[in-house]
Amino acid sequence: MKKDQPNVASQRVADILAERILSGELAPGARIKQDELADALQTSRIPVRDALRMLEARGLVTMRPNAGARVTSLTRRDLEISYEIRERIEPLLLAESVPHLTDKDIADLRAVMERNEHTTDIDEAIALGREFHWITYRGHDTPLLAQIVERVWDTTQSYRRAYLKLVFSGGNRVHDTEHRLMFDAISRGEVETAQAALVLHIRRTRIGLVRYGHLLAGGNGGAGMSLEEMLIAAE
Repeated sequence: MKKDQPNVASQRVADILAERILSGELAPGARIKQDELADALQTSRIPVRDALRMLEARGLVTMRPNAGARVTSLTRRDLEISYEIRERIEPLLLAESVPHLTDKDIADLRAVMERNEHTTDIDEAIALGREFHWITYRGHDTPLLAQIVERVWDTTQSYRRAYLKLVFSGGNRVHDTEHRLMFDAISRGEVETAQAALVLHIRRTRIGLVRYGHLLAGGNGGAGMSLEEMLIAAE
């Protein structure tokens, strides 16, 4: 098979790896073996190495000398800080966006919200939840804020999936109510109310993740453990 051009191949490998990480196929902490990946994708090691650097810049991969590449893994404290960043930055992005949302944006938002309310599939719920939030941000003209938000979303997605799995197993659908509160405020153009609903939504998830981490960590308070390990231990 003909080898891809380096920059094209690098982007292709990066896209494939990112999808595997964001979908949960590659779990936090998983080792990425460059030789095996190059063989599987029928490319050379150079595009794989470049792709890993691209994903490291996105926060999805961690590279260490003499230790190779692994999917980025967060401790409980890392995750708490990530959600505190979301609480502070996403309301700013939402405020920049809401005044510029169109009737089509609002219609799209409603459709995604209603689909999410009826799904019981974890992967679909993750995808629809993400789509819902990014529709609310469509009207922004602040790419720097959006880049920061997207990076935090990417690095925490595996943990949201693990948490949502536990939430769904208990029949908890409070996120649907929070989405509807946000939708109602956004559709009326009430920016401050939409921001308040968003902060509530993010904060509740952060508190829930930290609470599970504390309960599952035992006597050591979760020091050094990734939340992924703690949540999996609870299943």
